[in-house]
Amino acid sequence: MSVLQPLMSALNAGTVEVLDLTTPLSTETPILSLPQPFANTVGLSLSEVSNFNDSGPAWAWNDITIGEHAGTHLDAPTHWISGKDGKSVDQIEPARLVGPAVVIDKTAEAAANPDFVLEPSHFEEWQAEHGDLPDNCWVLFRTGWSARGGDTAAFINADDAGPHTPGVSPAAAQWLATNASVSGFGVETVGIDAGQAATFEPMFPAHFYLLGADKYGLTSLRDLDRLPATGATIVVAPLPIVDGTGSPARAYALVENA
Repeated sequence: MSVLQPLMSALNAGTVEVLDLTTPLSTETPILSLPQPFANTVGLSLSEVSNFNDSGPAWAWNDITIGEHAGTHLDAPTHWISGKDGKSVDQIEPARLVGPAVVIDKTAEAAANPDFVLEPSHFEEWQAEHGDLPDNCWVLFRTGWSARGGDTAAFINADDAGPHTPGVSPAAAQWLATNASVSGFGVETVGIDAGQAATFEPMFPAHFYLLGADKYGLTSLRDLDRLPATGATIVVAPLPIVDGTGSPARAYALVENA
């Protein structure tokens, strides 16, 4: 008996819905900007090849230029020094990119304090209410930050001290990295670390611990408010860029409607 046919029937009937968690990718999509003297990536740019004209009378297409880490994107282990000998994005097993979605909702806390960070106690509280993290899960940090996505200044939320966006503490990053059930960590912000993570020890602990432990990051997610705390399935679809340290990605969730 097919195990996929009931899923197809549920999708056709609308009892399972496919939600797009991806930020639309355009020339205006906010990207991470590092301070001098560090080099920065680029966002999306399009260059017309033809558009139903003499260069191509029956077709339209563009060349694109984009950084690996622009918009909604996946961080592969080779993105960070702790994972530099690990997998590039093309080497990540597809089965690791499909799994249970675990949603940690700290919207109210992030609204009150943009520098809010998750601690191990927050994961333990979630498990006390919902049970142990399921195998091969992606932990998604809901903060409401995606509501700022149409305003780059509000989304990056920087001042002279740097960006102020929610993230994880070093202890929480290490907790995720050492949990065998976790495949990835997803956020609504521009990067998987808190805006003030350059002041943490180690610096940028989500990158350091997770990518060093063969876990994956996923950024700039939207519509996490439409997901239940548990029970949805996430599908993460990066480009399999050979030797890529990451890739723009489309992320979907399969959600069962009551």
